[in-house]
Amino acid sequence: MAASRHGEGEKGRQGENLLLVSIIIAYLAIGLQYALLTPAWQVPDEPAHYNYIRYIAEHGALPVLNVGDYDQAYLSQLTSQGFPPELSVDSVDYESWQPPLYYLLASPIFLAFEGALLPVRLFSLALGAGVIAFAFLTVRKAVGATHESPLPIIAAGFIAFIPQHVAMMAGVNNDSLSELLIAIGLWLILRANRRDGGLDDQVLGYMIGLAFITKSQAYVLAPVAELMLLLAWRRDSWNGWQMFAKRTLVVFLPALLIGSLMWGRNIAVYGWPDFMAASRHNLVVADQPRTSQWVAEFGTTEVTRRFFQTTFQSFWGQFGWMGVVMPPRYYAMLGVFTAVLIVGWVISYLRIRELENSPIANSLISNYYLLMTSGLLTLGLYLYYNLSFVQHQGRYLFPALIPIGLAAAVGLSGWGGAVSRLTRRNIGWVVPAGALFAMATLDVFALYCFIIPALR
Repeated sequence: MAASRHGEGEKGRQGENLLLVSIIIAYLAIGLQYALLTPAWQVPDEPAHYNYIRYIAEHGALPVLNVGDYDQAYLSQLTSQGFPPELSVDSVDYESWQPPLYYLLASPIFLAFEGALLPVRLFSLALGAGVIAFAFLTVRKAVGATHESPLPIIAAGFIAFIPQHVAMMAGVNNDSLSELLIAIGLWLILRANRRDGGLDDQVLGYMIGLAFITKSQAYVLAPVAELMLLLAWRRDSWNGWQMFAKRTLVVFLPALLIGSLMWGRNIAVYGWPDFMAASRHNLVVADQPRTSQWVAEFGTTEVTRRFFQTTFQSFWGQFGWMGVVMPPRYYAMLGVFTAVLIVGWVISYLRIRELENSPIANSLISNYYLLMTSGLLTLGLYLYYNLSFVQHQGRYLFPALIPIGLAAAVGLSGWGGAVSRLTRRNIGWVVPAGALFAMATLDVFALYCFIIPALR
């Protein structure tokens, strides 16, 4: 009997792994088309990220952000004219303030292929495949389930086939590495959440350190890790505070040491206390549209409406430099899809409450706070940034794709369960499978019917 269950478990795990590999292959196949066919520089901020890599490759040092590096008028000319060959992008280097890890890793590829854009795009695309894989592992750890739970594979597929996410992963930017480190970090946090330290804590510390030198959005890992330690301290009733202090030291000492390499350099270059180069960045991009200016010109109600509309559209797909907008009916369908996910989530939540003492329900509840905190911190950063600058871009929510993907998976699974109960047949899988297939189809359709015609 036990051998039979073990055999079924192995077969289920193999099937789950095959599905994951199939999703990643489909993502890479679609992303390759985006990388090949999206015209050069037609991914947000791509020339500035590319020039950062080029500077490292040519000078063997990190660039310095200076006043004048951001020219709003020239940037508007480039984007409005579709980056014509006669207008150089060499001076577009306003991303020089960013943490350096992505650019350091990409510079050997730049040198190996003599500065060709496509190989660097493919480097980012490959990192995006890692995001999908670790999102799967994180959700599987979050739900505490074996191959019997469909949530990990649904979440991985949802993340893989968001059109805007595919477009961003197929461009040159540090989002791909940032999201990968967040995914690995959350996986390690959930692993460490049920253990008393050890190797997971040590590796987590290094991952947080690498996040510190990759992108500011990835800093959300630090408070989530500390919350995990606090929850573990309260749950496990450790003897005094010594274990909590020890684990905190194991996690954050290497993280702070790695981060201090960049923070010290920034203080030396930009002065105290600008250890993140944020003050220099805000000074340089002074010409960027400000929220206060928009409120004065359009009014609070209109700015709020634009914020929600543009955020929603650009989360799902508003391509190029936000200039390629799909027809309204597509956003209407995506709005219905989003509402369906929310209702499905409610259905699943009510079912979980009915099964409150089940292993899956208990595991979901025990990890919910950590993933929710990650998502709320990302949302908070997005809202905070938009208090100063007009940056209504839903892609800034992508660091929260794992909690978002889990919520979407719960929603689709809820509808699948409802279908199975209504039909009294085990066919609930058709709901998430159909949704993911539709998303992948939209990826391809958006590229060939909207992006290419608009940008060429």
